[in-house]
Amino acid sequence: MKFTAESPAEYFRGLVESAIEQQRIPASQSARYYLTNLLCGYVSPSTAGTLLPFEDELLVIRLCRALSAGGRVQRTELRLLGDVSLFAAGYFSDSFRRKLVDVDYYITLGGCAYTALSQAGRRATNGLFAELADKFVSFADVLADVSEQSGLTSNRDLLRLYERWLKTRSLRDARKLAQRGITPNLTLRSLRVQ
Repeated sequence: MKFTAESPAEYFRGLVESAIEQQRIPASQSARYYLTNLLCGYVSPSTAGTLLPFEDELLVIRLCRALSAGGRVQRTELRLLGDVSLFAAGYFSDSFRRKLVDVDYYITLGGCAYTALSQAGRRATNGLFAELADKFVSFADVLADVSEQSGLTSNRDLLRLYERWLKTRSLRDARKLAQRGITPNLTLRSLRVQ
């Protein structure tokens, strides 16, 4: 095992930049910085426990409560919901196999939270949160690449990869399928057999 002297921020910045360039995602410097800091937040033991506080409550209920709140409480809750959803949809996308909710649940909730935050937030950050909402699937793909590069996940389950592509239409997943000799069928709308 090789150890380096780089900080978590340097480590994740390199992985985020590499994934964004490899996937050819047009991303602002603010979005790149935000993704790097999001990953760093989950590394620090002092903050990791505060980033996933929703274990006993459905995210959709938290989203409804956040949307009906106002001011700082609303902005804080929406940002936390967006961040948790983005992190889960990207970094742990492979862990949703045989779960009650799937990755598309997190994509929908996170995109909604960031969209609402872009409209209710401060002018200085409205553009950033609008970008996070608009490119939610692409940024989740970036975090999935970082996860794979970190050695914590793998896409060995080809059927699961195809099912995830069907739900998200992720360009990253389509490329991974193509690398394995499978051409995604763009005409399919769902997993339902007709």
